[in-house]
Amino acid sequence: MKKRHEALFNQLETYRGETLALVEKITEEEAERIPKGFNNNIRWNLGHIYLDQYLWIEAVIKEKSDQTQMLNQWFGFGTSPTNFNKSTPSFTVLKELLRSQPMQIKEKYGDHLEKEFQPTEMGMHTIEQVLIRTIYHEGLHAAAIQYLKRFM
Repeated sequence: MKKRHEALFNQLETYRGETLALVEKITEEEAERIPKGFNNNIRWNLGHIYLDQYLWIEAVIKEKSDQTQMLNQWFGFGTSPTNFNKSTPSFTVLKELLRSQPMQIKEKYGDHLEKEFQPTEMGMHTIEQVLIRTIYHEGLHAAAIQYLKRFM
């Protein structure tokens, strides 16, 4: 693996660790709260971070998975916790999914980061570009989680 790819995966793992540290002491009940003035809760933000990374990879490689299709109904753009039901992954499950995601992506796509695909509507055409974008996106949602924690 190229040195810059090692750096990219190191960043992915580091920032993911920071996101998970934000919710380390949050209870299931707290993860469900939607403070006044907010549309989503901590649980939704975690599910959205997880889903977004796979949705953009799928957009580049032009493949769909059953898992992302199912998760999209709860955590996709424009959804909210009002869409949750008993089948929605719990706060605890989402933390475990997020914890394992960087290694799963590295194992599955690590040797194909620079492979060229048809560009997405955002112009991304490699998995490497997707990971850079999703790290930024995760930071936005990490900030949202910090705000949610402040207003609880």
